[in-house]
Amino acid sequence: MPRARLATRFRTAARFRTAAVAAAALLLPGLFPAAAAAAPSAPVPRLAWQSCAPGFECATAAVPLDHRDPRGRTVDLAVIRRPATDRAHRIGTLFYNPGGPGIPGTMALPAVYPALPEQVRARFDVVSFDPRGVGRSTTLPCFPDQAAEQRLLDRLPQGFPEGVEQQSAWASAYADFARQCAANDRDGLRAHLSTADVARDLDLLRQAVGDRRLSYLGTSYGSYLGATYANLFPQRVRAMVLDSAVDPAAWSTGRTPQDRDLAPFLRTGSDRAAARTLDAFLDRCGGAGPQACAFAAGDGPATRAKFTRLLDRLGHGPVALGDAAVGRAAALTAAQRLLYAVAPVPGVDGTGWPGLGAYLQQLWTAPDAPSAAPTGGDLRQAQTLGVLCADTDNPPAGADYPALAALAEARSGATGPYWLWQTQRCATWPASPDRYTGPWDRPTSAPILVVALTGDPVWPYEGSRALADTLARGRLLTVDGYGHTVLGNPSACAAGYEERYLIGGRLPERGAVCAPDRQPFAS
Repeated sequence: MPRARLATRFRTAARFRTAAVAAAALLLPGLFPAAAAAAPSAPVPRLAWQSCAPGFECATAAVPLDHRDPRGRTVDLAVIRRPATDRAHRIGTLFYNPGGPGIPGTMALPAVYPALPEQVRARFDVVSFDPRGVGRSTTLPCFPDQAAEQRLLDRLPQGFPEGVEQQSAWASAYADFARQCAANDRDGLRAHLSTADVARDLDLLRQAVGDRRLSYLGTSYGSYLGATYANLFPQRVRAMVLDSAVDPAAWSTGRTPQDRDLAPFLRTGSDRAAARTLDAFLDRCGGAGPQACAFAAGDGPATRAKFTRLLDRLGHGPVALGDAAVGRAAALTAAQRLLYAVAPVPGVDGTGWPGLGAYLQQLWTAPDAPSAAPTGGDLRQAQTLGVLCADTDNPPAGADYPALAALAEARSGATGPYWLWQTQRCATWPASPDRYTGPWDRPTSAPILVVALTGDPVWPYEGSRALADTLARGRLLTVDGYGHTVLGNPSACAAGYEERYLIGGRLPERGAVCAPDRQPFAS
């Protein structure tokens, strides 16, 4: 691949990765039954805090590789904290997980810290960490270097595969990816990357900071960590906010026998949520006009028709955007990620719904690309796949994935197959023997607050409602707006409720509904 094209592709990938991180960040009853989980015998890590980012302190925590062997081999966790600003009235530590899975907490916390409610910053040390397998923590050594990983990923179409040839290449590349990770994992980390493992790490970190019970904020996939912790350690919950939550039963195993034939994101309805939000974007874009949304074509129906024509054109061949060739699947993948934040992410150009409108208009006016369809996937995928594949039941490699992709497109439109192929990557990656699959309703020592946007393009509002209903002591706070995570799409009303709950334990009234601070395309 020409060096100039590679550089452009990496710049584009980095921009979307940064935007996704910022938006998302601001954005068995278990092999370890509750009785055993209540009395871990692993040594409590010692945290030697040192100054790192301005205003922040960092440390490294050693935790067991295998929590069934609590005094055996260890892995390292990178930890970061911002001390409470009102030390005289400090309550304790608030642990934050940005989700992903695979977003490093040490990178996300400095980005989102200013968005936390003022009194939360005053009364709590705020701590995050890179989960095992992620960021600066001990990671899975799949490849000797990034160049070796890139050579394998260059076999992939960008975004997701379309057509028999691309689908076969996708499945083959990820089967090789899984074999490469297994062959180079001499310490056995791949078997211990589940969210249940991370929850046990989190309980050791709770002890390390001296808190009797856990205060926690989890956004997006961080809600799955919160729900897992609450059911492994139900009597250690002080306060827990789960923002834009996944339905844990649907995600891990499915709620019905029929669910078992579906891939995880189809079980949770993420494909349908994305389709609804994309339709809302096109309608709002058309209504806002071209000064607010560059892709607008007069009104909602006309803008939807324009989008259909754009996809038809991209389906016949890529267009040239700078030095990069962008095809249909790559454009849909980028559009999906830009739906996360309604307003532009501060400091990140081309984000938010206005950024999506500008991006689509660039594609609309771009010339045809002379090359074939673009190829290549994002680097460091093992940091995502290690958790994504460990936590879920997935159709096996021999399942009819093309038929499932067709089902996703039939029920959710053009973005549907994106969600299917995200977890097809797990078809040859075994689920973790340590994962937790329920029950999800163990009585907790404190109630849990679930916060959700009605127009979430990733984890549908229905999933947050299902989690709140499933938890033994759950309460749902609704934000009537669009985007992924309330932290990334702020609501002063919701922030006030969260602040009162985290500090004093006061829940919103049942049925409470908040408005977002920013509506789509508001000036």
